[in-house]
Amino acid sequence: MDTMIELPAMRRSAELAPNTADADSRTVEVVWSAGARVRRATFFGEPYDEELSLDPAHVRLDRLNAGAPFLKVHELDTLDAVIGSVVPGSARIENGRGIAQVRISERADVEQIWRDIQAGHIRAVSIGYQVHRFDISKPDSGRELWRAVDWTPFEVSAVAVGADPAAGFRAQHPLHDCVLHRRDALTSQGASPMTDKTQTPARDAATPATTQPTEPVETEDTPMTEPNAAAPDPKVAVSETRNQPKTQATPAPDTEAVATRAREAERDRVSTIYDLAGRLNLERGFAEDLVKRGVSVDESRRLILDQVAAKSDETRTFPHVSVPLGGRDEHITRRDAVANALLHRYSPTLFQLEDAARQYRGMTLLELARESLGNAGVNTRGLSRDEVATRALHSTSDFPEILSAVTNKTLRQAYEAYPRTFMLFCRQVLATDFKAMHRVQLGEAPQLLEVGESGEFKRGTLGESKESYKVKTYGRVVAITRQTLINDDLDAFTRIPAMYGNSIAQLESDVVWGIITANPAMADGNALFHTTHKNLAGTGAALDVSSVGAARAAMAKQTGLDKKTVLNVRPAFLIVPASLELKAEQLVAQNLVPAATSSVVPQSIRTLAPISEPRLDAASETAWYLAASPNQIDTIEYAYLEGQQGAYIETRNGFDVDGVEIKCRLDFGAKAIDWRGLYKNPGA
Repeated sequence: MDTMIELPAMRRSAELAPNTADADSRTVEVVWSAGARVRRATFFGEPYDEELSLDPAHVRLDRLNAGAPFLKVHELDTLDAVIGSVVPGSARIENGRGIAQVRISERADVEQIWRDIQAGHIRAVSIGYQVHRFDISKPDSGRELWRAVDWTPFEVSAVAVGADPAAGFRAQHPLHDCVLHRRDALTSQGASPMTDKTQTPARDAATPATTQPTEPVETEDTPMTEPNAAAPDPKVAVSETRNQPKTQATPAPDTEAVATRAREAERDRVSTIYDLAGRLNLERGFAEDLVKRGVSVDESRRLILDQVAAKSDETRTFPHVSVPLGGRDEHITRRDAVANALLHRYSPTLFQLEDAARQYRGMTLLELARESLGNAGVNTRGLSRDEVATRALHSTSDFPEILSAVTNKTLRQAYEAYPRTFMLFCRQVLATDFKAMHRVQLGEAPQLLEVGESGEFKRGTLGESKESYKVKTYGRVVAITRQTLINDDLDAFTRIPAMYGNSIAQLESDVVWGIITANPAMADGNALFHTTHKNLAGTGAALDVSSVGAARAAMAKQTGLDKKTVLNVRPAFLIVPASLELKAEQLVAQNLVPAATSSVVPQSIRTLAPISEPRLDAASETAWYLAASPNQIDTIEYAYLEGQQGAYIETRNGFDVDGVEIKCRLDFGAKAIDWRGLYKNPGA
């Protein structure tokens, strides 16, 4: 038995795979479906289980493979919501999972999202999809199983938490046709609740009837609006035929009457909620949230009374605090807006002005301080400029937090903008404490030996060498005084923290490149670059094809700790001082019809990625280096304290100074772990 209904687009949680992120192509893989079952409800409230079939014949991948949009939290009303797209042709079903590759936009406002994806902070995504056909069955006991055997995924969205239960677009859901196929075994046992309530009268079974769907129950997934879809008449069309004797047929209820009762009940629910909220002086947004979420009248009464009680307590204690809407307190929104206005004033190109911040963009620091005191319930009438500055920095106002937010963002922006060239050929780890970390330099596995008939397998051991280092703490304190506010000196907590961020990034580079230039001793007592390690050229040679080829051969011949096994280490980076940067770039550049065969640079050499570092010039303007990829063999390892990656700041009310003190801190350490992935030529 087939039933035709109209359904809204659906939404399901999915998952990004940050470890697949490719920085060069700006792509990352998405597992957009694993076919798990989720709980849903019919239009009449009857629960059922939904399962998405991942049989390739059941999934329409045309829209994904045509370059479906990658959105920001299912935003549909602005072009800025598009933060990327599915790579055409990348959507596929593999090992029972739906997989696709997403390419992230290169727009400046998307850059932070891309960094968070690479770092693994953003992992949750959600897909929008339409179901065209369900195959419905019912076990002997339990809920109905609606198995989607014809469905279309059409968009992917990055979200903070998978399967966000907020459903703010319900009133605008476009509907699409969906066929419900009920198996004969189910029909012979009696009609399901869904069928009983949507069947047309027997005298005109072929005529489509209409009924108004009620809101589906929110479970793991929530229906969402499909982009650019036209909104059809929100009614359910049902057409079904039963192969049963006429003597057993039971007339179905009038579907139009059912729809009418549903509409009347919904109007009563909505009007009751708005009336209660209005009489108790609650914000309209609170009532709208209850209506959109489909909360019943009884439950709405309880929530409204709780909200009135909470608002009464807040009013008695903090008259300036408004009721939070949507989980976000008003003072937090205001604080972020003030911080954005100051950041935009500092650098309009780096920090775009948000709409909420426009009202603050022309205000001085002292005016913003007075505003913060007023929002905290402090009467500033008659206070001098000095008194306003002092109280703003030492009271319960949110002005110190605003200064901290501005300082943090300017410091972080400058820290991330500084070019740290060592990150390409070094490996990052996290340290759990400040104790010495011991890194075991594993040798090669022992060679296999022939085993004769009925022979004995001989045991082998792994060679190893141990290197040790630990994370150290670096830091400074900068103060923002009341004089800063009185003088409207924005540079004190924008440009100065930015300089600190730049300085912290420079410190990291100094530590890592200092290992290369200082050539420290390794655990075996020999220097990092040493003839004993076979990673130092005996005679310096200028940077050219021949000398690079000789260095590459020396790296390939490196052996394991047993001095026998050839490791075949392949260089990936050509490291030079700034004085040799142009020559290195010319060496690896594309050949342009060379005059002689001897001038041809082999493709294998041109695949080397040049790294130019001016810190090397202080040690030698002629020496150059080769480095292997850290994915093949250890080179230099650098570590941050776990939870304190990169620059970190914290603030407190000043004691030695009359203002706010901001402490900048870096927990960082680095060490050469294995010499076999590095090679040095003194140059000539």
